[in-house]
Amino acid sequence: MGLHIVTGAFSYTGRYIAERLLADGERVRTLSRRRAPAHHPLAGRVDVAPLRLDDHDLLVDSLRGASTLFNTYWIRFRRGDATFEQAIENSDRLFRAAVAAGVERIVHISVSNPSDDSPYAYFRGKAAVERRLRALDVSSAVIRPTLVFGGREEILINNMSWCLRHLPLYLIPGDGCYRVQPVSVRDVAELAVAAGRSRETTTIDAAGPDVLSYRELLELLRREIGGVARLVEVPAAIVPPLSRVAGLPLRDTLVTAEELGALMDELLVSREPPTAATRFESWLPRQGAWLGRRYANELARNWR
Repeated sequence: MGLHIVTGAFSYTGRYIAERLLADGERVRTLSRRRAPAHHPLAGRVDVAPLRLDDHDLLVDSLRGASTLFNTYWIRFRRGDATFEQAIENSDRLFRAAVAAGVERIVHISVSNPSDDSPYAYFRGKAAVERRLRALDVSSAVIRPTLVFGGREEILINNMSWCLRHLPLYLIPGDGCYRVQPVSVRDVAELAVAAGRSRETTTIDAAGPDVLSYRELLELLRREIGGVARLVEVPAAIVPPLSRVAGLPLRDTLVTAEELGALMDELLVSREPPTAATRFESWLPRQGAWLGRRYANELARNWR
């Protein structure tokens, strides 16, 4: 029984990676920015160490004895002093601490279609982190998910559903014909754990079998949850400022201009054959009782 490190096991993707490892009888330690919530399914089942990216020695001590690091650390958008440039440096510090601690394998969760020349800082940042990882003398794998769904910790699909349930209108930037490719978070975890067992340097797109237009995705969600919102096509440029206004009473960031641009540019679609089996349309019918009932606040969960 080996020891594996998972960043953010009390968050989203990290939770399912940790659960998959535990199911295989492995030991798991999480590096986390917060304590284990008492009600969390992993509370008491994993060791906990602080994710202190500014303290190299502490990071090395926390990583020592592990064979594999599964890294899910990243930020969704800039906020205050937190920038993508800082997240790149933090990721590099984590990787270097893992090498110093003798970790044999790093599995990094990236994003579909990262690029050094992307117009979007999120995707440029992800490409930079992949490049930093490959430059190190350590066995590594990169997993590139598309649009992740599944699990009640998820934010984007849940909040789309919340809007469809509670608002009279749902604004679609442009014509809504641009595509997305949903992938189950459990399938992402399965791919990550399998990559952790290998020693091959590899990059794997985590992409499900369904490719849907954005409008089709919204219509599926609205039908399943009994949403009341009318889908209205509007010029893409007006959606970010209107989203900022809508986010004020929620004290949250609903969506950013970069996220909408990446969506419309179909960056959440893989260019490779599907690697995951779970169909979004098969998963959805069992989720209507809870999906979108409560708003999931990004800032409250990950920033405040």
